Amino acid sequence: MSPYPSLAGFVMKKPWLYNMLKPVANWYTNAAGYRQLGLRADDLIVEENEEVILALKRLPPQDSYDRVYRLRRAFQCSITHKLLPKEEWTKPEEDQPYLVPIIEQIKAENKEREALDSLTIVKNH
Repeated sequence: MSPYPSLAGFVMKKPWLYNMLKPVANWYTNAAGYRQLGLRADDLIVEENEEVILALKRLPPQDSYDRVYRLRRAFQCSITHKLLPKEEWTKPEEDQPYLVPIIEQIKAENKEREALDSLTIVKNH
C-alpha cells in the first residue's frame, strides 16, 4: 500500500478518464515545482514514519547518496531563492519511484508478521 492515497488504478482502467486527466496531472506536477529543484517525487516523502526510516536504510548505497545529494542541492536552491538551470531539472522519465516499492514491501512484511503473531493454536482432543 502506498504512503499516500491514490486513484491511479481506477484512472488507468478507464482510457477516456486517463486521457482527460493526463494534462491536468502534468500541469500539477510541473506546478508543484519539485522537479525544478532537481528532486524526485519519492524525495518528498516525510521521514517521520518508522516504515520510511527502515526503507531509507534498505536503499542501495548509490540511491541513498543520490537522494542526499538531491535534497542538499534543493535546500541550497531554497536558501538562495533560485531554481536550477532548466537542463538540470528532473525529467519526467527520471522521476520513477525508488522508495515507495520498498515501503510497500515493509508494510507487507509487517502485515504478515502481525498475522503470524496473532495466530491461535487450537488443539483437538
